[in-house]
Parts: sequence; C-alpha cells; structure tokens
Amino acid sequence: MSKLNIAPLADRVVVKPLEAQEISKGGIILPDTAKEKPIEGTIVAIGKGKQSDDGKLIALTVNVGDKVLYGKYSGTEITVDGEDYLIMRESDIFAIVNK
Repeated sequence: MSKLNIAPLADRVVVKPLEAQEISKGGIILPDTAKEKPIEGTIVAIGKGKQSDDGKLIALTVNVGDKVLYGKYSGTEITVDGEDYLIMRESDIFAIVNK
C-alpha cells in the first residue's frame, strides 16, 4: 500500500476495512449481496486529537497500524487511488484487537 495522501482532522481516523468474507463457514461461495459488511480493519492514518474545552489537546488512544473493531455502519466510505477506506471518529471504535 502506498502512502495515504489524506490527513484526518481532530479525533478522526482513516481505517482500511478487512475484506468481506467470500466463503461461508460451510464452504458456500457468497455473492456480493450476501456478504456482511466488515466490522474490523486497520488504522492507516489518525488526526492530532480532540481539543478540550480549556484548549488542551487530548491525544488519541489508537495508533497507525492498530487492528480495530468498529460499528457495522460507522464512518464514511471513501475511495483513494482505487482502495476503499472509512473515515470515522475515534469514539466509533469499540476495541483494539491484540494490542
């Protein structure tokens, strides 16, 4: 993957979703319409953090490279250089996997 030319602002992050599963656990090949939206991905870019009411910068808890779980309908889908990504707030992330 080449360097991403997007810099998210404030407490937003850019996530590269995992590919949707193409074969069911029983071995059935799933058509595009039956595939579940992924809820897991890797963070590829983060903002500088959120500003508190008193002007202090609150750093994000996630880092580039973290594998995360997020809500099924979280974020805004974007395409950059033919690759699909999601931009979402850090608060839309539920957990960091295997940190």
